[in-house]
Amino acid sequence: MTTFERFPADRDKPRDECGVFGINAPGHEVSRLAYFALYALQHRGQESAGIATCEGGHITTLRDAGLVSQVFDEEKLRALEGDMAIGHVRYSTTGGGSWENAQPVWRDDGREVALAHNGNLTNAVELWSELKGQGIDFRGTSDSEIIAALLSSHDGRLIEDAVEQVMPRLEGAYSTVVMTKHAIVAFRDPHGIRPLSLGRLGDRFVVASESCAFDIIGAELMREVHPGELVSLTERGLETRQVVRGVRRSSCVFEHIYFSRPDSRMEGNVLQQARGRMGEILWREAPVEADLVISVPDSGNPAAAGFARASGLPRDDGLIKNRYVARTFIQPGQELRKHGLRLKFNPLPEIVAGKRIVVVDDSIVRGNTTRQIVGILRDAGAREVHLRISAPPIRNPCHYGVDMSTREEMIAHGRTVDEIADELDADSLAYLSMEGVYEAIGGSPEDHCDACFSGHYPLGDPDEANGKFALEDIAVIPAS
Repeated sequence: MTTFERFPADRDKPRDECGVFGINAPGHEVSRLAYFALYALQHRGQESAGIATCEGGHITTLRDAGLVSQVFDEEKLRALEGDMAIGHVRYSTTGGGSWENAQPVWRDDGREVALAHNGNLTNAVELWSELKGQGIDFRGTSDSEIIAALLSSHDGRLIEDAVEQVMPRLEGAYSTVVMTKHAIVAFRDPHGIRPLSLGRLGDRFVVASESCAFDIIGAELMREVHPGELVSLTERGLETRQVVRGVRRSSCVFEHIYFSRPDSRMEGNVLQQARGRMGEILWREAPVEADLVISVPDSGNPAAAGFARASGLPRDDGLIKNRYVARTFIQPGQELRKHGLRLKFNPLPEIVAGKRIVVVDDSIVRGNTTRQIVGILRDAGAREVHLRISAPPIRNPCHYGVDMSTREEMIAHGRTVDEIADELDADSLAYLSMEGVYEAIGGSPEDHCDACFSGHYPLGDPDEANGKFALEDIAVIPAS
């Protein structure tokens, strides 16, 4: 079997998390609807994709490495029959990117279940060890399979009862969709760290990580699933339970800044508009004498538009993005390696030459790509390059489902803003303040997790959290 490596074209960005989807809709082609919903959620994970359906009390699961369009075709979708379906796109945050860790996870330890999960359990090692002690084996090394095993082995008559008993044992972030032969249930951790929305398709119901998945299949956004809430999609319709109450909400503020698609709706915001407001506030906080505003496409586009609006400066496309480079199977040779960034971005000298350029982007993690962008703009003739970032400096790891695991990999760790600017060879650098972020989204720190910026973690001691490959370090997976 050939293993294809992903070319790390943009290592300045946090790796996307995962996307989940679920639908119970008799009379509809649920596998096809799941396919298109996952297509809309593709930005949340590009390592693997999968769909599970239920027909006649039997669950069929198809999953594989690759993008949604690479994993599925007409023949495979026709084989996934039924009235219910769940789907998943993955970027690994706990467990490696092997096929065994692709989702939906399937288990039958007493109750047949298929499960799709977005998030990260901080007590995964503890739960894994407990289940292994009970004689339960695992096929992979993801924390998602731990949740599936807990639910599959639970002796509660209804899956809803099993979820109600299992949820208090799960520590960390989890937006999870589970299918049995009777129902689809979805539940969100008591802090609501990872997103999960509820929608309506005619007289039936759907759940998804983001509302953009509803738009593509003609469903209507109803609301977000509440933190600590369980929703059941059955043949009777929609049923809900509030499993955990009274816990501080801590939804991920980075969903507003970068992760979610700009056309998704979250906490009352259309994210495209909220990101535009971030750009406007960024100009107010960090004005600069310049001739032109450009963005790092596509993530910096909304904030750049807002920055240009507020400043009155003209805006143009100084960088052209190759949108087909997200996944390449061929590594550049030594001769081309130094030009690797041009696989993704190419400057337009006719636009930038001789000008003082403001480059707007949403975030910087490692600085590799940003440093190269400054370089190619200078090579293209830019007289000055000023960086404006519509988020605060990222200085701390995430333990709740984003692949930012160590401080040492972050360019802002241990550096002042001026030192970062020098490291990136920028004429100036400014970040949006945390207060500016919350002004733009109409929220507050009391309702969000901003630990990657502030270092204030809502779920206890971060030093006790399991790392991405914690289960690989202890697991011995039996040969299939």
